Amino acid sequence: MIFIYNISISFYSLGIRLAAIGGNSKARLWVNGRRNIFKHISSTLNSGEKRIWFHCASLGEFEQGRPVMDNLKMKYPEYKIVLTFFSPSGYEVRKNYTGADYVFYLPVDTYFNANKFVDLVQPEKAFFIKYEYWHHYFKTLKRKNIPLYIISAIFRKDQSFFKWYGIFFRKMLPGVTQFFVQDEASENLLHSIGFKNVTVSGDTRFDRVATVARNNNKVAIVEKFKNGKKLFIAGSTWPQDEEIIIQLIASKPVEIEKFIIAPHEISGDRIQHLYNKLSAKLDEDKIILYSNANESNVTNATVMIINNIGLLSSLYRYGDFALIGGGFGKGIHNILEAAVFGMPLFFGPHYQKFKEANDLVQFGGAFTINSFTELRSKLNEFSDDKTKWKSVSAISKEYVQEKCGATEKILKFIRITP
Repeated sequence: MIFIYNISISFYSLGIRLAAIGGNSKARLWVNGRRNIFKHISSTLNSGEKRIWFHCASLGEFEQGRPVMDNLKMKYPEYKIVLTFFSPSGYEVRKNYTGADYVFYLPVDTYFNANKFVDLVQPEKAFFIKYEYWHHYFKTLKRKNIPLYIISAIFRKDQSFFKWYGIFFRKMLPGVTQFFVQDEASENLLHSIGFKNVTVSGDTRFDRVATVARNNNKVAIVEKFKNGKKLFIAGSTWPQDEEIIIQLIASKPVEIEKFIIAPHEISGDRIQHLYNKLSAKLDEDKIILYSNANESNVTNATVMIINNIGLLSSLYRYGDFALIGGGFGKGIHNILEAAVFGMPLFFGPHYQKFKEANDLVQFGGAFTINSFTELRSKLNEFSDDKTKWKSVSAISKEYVQEKCGATEKILKFIRITP
């Protein structure tokens, strides 16, 4: 089985390289970021340091790991934080993150790479976030007696770990010192295959979004754009989400006068395509890019397109309604960034893998939609019942507040020698 795994990793790497040669910009970043990676790591690290390693797949997992990372950095300043990413969408946005002392791409999971990386970094502890499971890295950490913690893990019964054919995948898990899982269902699944080193801590994303809300990071130009009017924010959108929002904007809803669209991908082509779609429905002076916004042109604008990364979580504080993108594709993006500020949430039909989405739909703080007609109908309900907006918004906000505390539970368990 290990032979098949190694072959699969090799073919995956080859596929990425071929995509890079074919012009895929994300694949090119993935390949270039790992070129001479060990030379880069070796020349960057300082000798004589004590280090803690955090690994995230991408940006979303970074936000889950960040509360623990930041707290450990504050509590043990003598330790250096090494942060790695698998995906360019995480690394390229957070490569200059000041909360980490070193930020690298994770070398591909081979026996040689895992041993070389761990020998260079020499972490005293390692933290993997949510669902990154790499055979050779896990085996190497266990062999070198380096504690490994999985943060905000969530397991489902359809995962390979719990299938009759999943023995190879289960063999990775003894390398984990402690699983910090989001819910009791995940705990029970791990118990069912013999793992008792499990703590139900919850999801650290709740702590992260609560911190963002408390920090009150105002965005002056967006505040000027909103100008006291009702604002609908569409965050992390894909084309299918945007088709619905454009129809909504064109319908000129009475209650909503301002719209923000923050696409998940912000390449020049994507932004231009969205701009063209909007300009077919609105006068061009009603559409503005965030990068071009200033005090003289935002007040009259109806739609602001966010063409940068890392701003969305701070923008939700200005929203009255939010549509979270991804629900017409593989699955929705982070809904908690909006929920913490208290507003009705909408998203497409593919949300079942996300506990917080299921919870909020059940509790009445979020609504799944399949079309513009359904979205408009639901918004009309809020227009007809003025008290409904307040009650639904309270559900979202209180849900987040009640779920905070995962970071504290994890930190109580972790022991680090000063």
